[in-house]
Amino acid sequence: MHFESVLTLSDVLKRPVFQKARVVAGKNGLNRRIRWVHILEVSQFDTLIHGEEMILFTGINFQSSSVSPVSYLQKLIELNASCLCVEMGYYFDTIPKEMIRLADQHDFPLIALPAGIRFVDITQDLHSLIINRHYHMLKNLENLSREFHRLTLAPKGISNILKLLYQRTKSQIIYVPLKGKAFLMPSLDPGEQEELLDFIRTKLRLESSSETHPIPYSWPYKQKTILLHPVRAMGQTWAFIGMLCEGKPAEYDCLILDWSSLSIAQDLLRKRYIEERRLHSENVWVDDLLRKRISEEQIRYHLGTDYKELKDLKSLVCLIEIRNWNEIELEPSLDVHEFIRYDFSLMIRSTFEQYGFRPFITINNDRIAIVAFDRKPAQPLKPRFRQVVASIQRLGSGEKMGLSLNIGAGQSYPGFTHAHLSYQEAGQVLTVNTSQQKTFLFYEEIGVFQLILNLREEGNILQSFVHNYLGPLIEHDRQKGSNLLYTLKVYLDHDGSKKEAAQHLFIVRQSLYYRLEKIKELLGDNFMSPENKLALQVALRACQLFYPELLAQQAEETDPSPQ
Repeated sequence: MHFESVLTLSDVLKRPVFQKARVVAGKNGLNRRIRWVHILEVSQFDTLIHGEEMILFTGINFQSSSVSPVSYLQKLIELNASCLCVEMGYYFDTIPKEMIRLADQHDFPLIALPAGIRFVDITQDLHSLIINRHYHMLKNLENLSREFHRLTLAPKGISNILKLLYQRTKSQIIYVPLKGKAFLMPSLDPGEQEELLDFIRTKLRLESSSETHPIPYSWPYKQKTILLHPVRAMGQTWAFIGMLCEGKPAEYDCLILDWSSLSIAQDLLRKRYIEERRLHSENVWVDDLLRKRISEEQIRYHLGTDYKELKDLKSLVCLIEIRNWNEIELEPSLDVHEFIRYDFSLMIRSTFEQYGFRPFITINNDRIAIVAFDRKPAQPLKPRFRQVVASIQRLGSGEKMGLSLNIGAGQSYPGFTHAHLSYQEAGQVLTVNTSQQKTFLFYEEIGVFQLILNLREEGNILQSFVHNYLGPLIEHDRQKGSNLLYTLKVYLDHDGSKKEAAQHLFIVRQSLYYRLEKIKELLGDNFMSPENKLALQVALRACQLFYPELLAQQAEETDPSPQ
């Protein structure tokens, strides 16, 4: 490593304070790291050390303790201490052979210190050295961060970042984008390079199915260690950057990978923003497609070579409505329209691509329309599409964006021909969601609302139907302030179960009986006949579109004397 942030026992033994020290066992472990120094004279210390510490002791506790020096040493080895330094003279004339044998067996350095050496001199010297190295490590990282940032503003930003990373670490650098060709600095023999990349891809597949994801990833590979860090932006992983370490990775290795991944993410994000602006200007034709104002020949012209692939794929239209459009709070320098057009649409595009869709986006104020082509037809479409929507909802509703989204999708159709139909269907899903407490996603899920919404365009037919079946209840609720309309809906939704309906309405059963009698009085004795029941259910669904305020759910207190 070009910057030596790791302090090893071999380095420590060269210090003046260790001039008269002798290594009596474990000479093969002199490359062990020293993170800190502890004076440890107690026999029970399971929670007192974290690992990679130099332990100083005189052996005073063995005069009165039943714990033997060998068991003390065994415990240090188990807790991953770096070495044991024993002061000779007062409590140890010689180090027991059993300790030497155990230390050699585990390559655990055992160091004899001369009598009278002051432990405070050792701790002061080494702690100053450790802290000073840590300070220089942070300064080095700070300078490196500035270099990374400068490189992201120049051409070939990622390539130059990888070169600088190699120069600073002298380790094999690995860059694996999710899209595109992997890059190694320096290059390896083709066979060796492919073997390394296959190993990494296999490990990443296993990690993706694991519930825990320690970052950075660390895997042993041919007497070395692969350290791999994800390059993330906008809640998604776009690539991985890693290095092949000679030994166990140090803190410096993890930090430098973290900083380089951030710089690469900035470079990727900048390029994606530029691409998003270009796509926005090019995709004006998408709005014409959704409104059936463009010919197949014009579509072929706009798409170029992509047309041949896309015309044979299924596509559907997704509409995203931003409910709190007028309440979005951004930094003073940011415009809401710019934020939605570029920041949010970039996140949407990346999410669709992540799950195997090719998106084309157009934006009209608070509505974003996406024509999504399914590039993975062998895999079920709807589960992947639900994952897309869940990701967009999660990212959009987070603290940084704070968006309230209404999302709906039309049916999927082959090619471009029926995109306008899918667009209309997606709009109907949004309409239903606005009037419903339940949220639908696909057009196929809205059931009888498909019929109702199409009938709504036929003048007064649907309104007349609603008033014919529900008019008396609507007038009674308006005049008396009662909830008979909502009571009927809940009663029918629970298949006429009085117990379940009363529980849902938060009223006692006697109150429900009273309401049902009043409903019977207004609608007639046979309102629960099969034909009337079906008509009432359809009318209630239509009523949700015309008079949503009358069917707003109210959690009522138990009332023994309802209106």
